[in-house]
Amino acid sequence: MTTQLFTRLTLILAFLLIFISSEAQKNQEINRAQKSGELEAARAAVITEKLGLTPEQAEKFWPVYNEFSDQRAALRKEYVQAKRAIDPKNPNPEQQQNLVTLGLTIRQKELDLEKDYSVRLMGLITAQQMMRLHSAEKDFQMMVLQQLQQRRNIQQRKENFRDKNQQLNRRIR
Repeated sequence: MTTQLFTRLTLILAFLLIFISSEAQKNQEINRAQKSGELEAARAAVITEKLGLTPEQAEKFWPVYNEFSDQRAALRKEYVQAKRAIDPKNPNPEQQQNLVTLGLTIRQKELDLEKDYSVRLMGLITAQQMMRLHSAEKDFQMMVLQQLQQRRNIQQRKENFRDKNQQLNRRIR
């Protein structure tokens, strides 16, 4: 009787842990999606402001620009995946040569993509706005990188503070 009770309790506990774990993972995915959405909204706000887009221009500009960004991201992802496939501890010269070639091919594809979308975007925004687009993208990237660095610095300070507290507590005891 006690063995059955123990087995049932163990099974219930195992199912509970699996459920809690899956819920935590879902929450992480939701948080990631929210942060991605917030990042995209911030990017849109910065670029819209830097380009001085009118509401009419923005309505036409963003679907085309987002399509361009998605295609550019897919190209970059292809390179990153190929780069990750190479074992840094045991580099294969042939794989490295293939990666260099792939990198050049992807850069050419990115340039071709940019040329194609530049023509399309020029039909939606002015030449002056088009010239400011690259600068606006770089400004946004720098803003994001600065915020990430600030977060890392804050985290590092917290860790240093915690470590010093632990050292002081050990000395006091």
